[in-house]
Amino acid sequence: MTTPEQVIEEIFAKRRLTRRDQQMIMAMFSKRALSAKEADLINRIYEALSQGRLRVVD
Repeated sequence: MTTPEQVIEEIFAKRRLTRRDQQMIMAMFSKRALSAKEADLINRIYEALSQGRLRVVD
């Protein structure tokens, strides 16, 4: 099984966030409260999107 860290590292490696990536992240984190580390990972994606370091693609 893929870990959230692996998914997020893959997103940053390809510098884009796909609909599939978004759905995978939402599924991983939707069933429970976020840990501090998981919240940091989500914030890292948000900041990269805000700064233009990641693109959103379909």
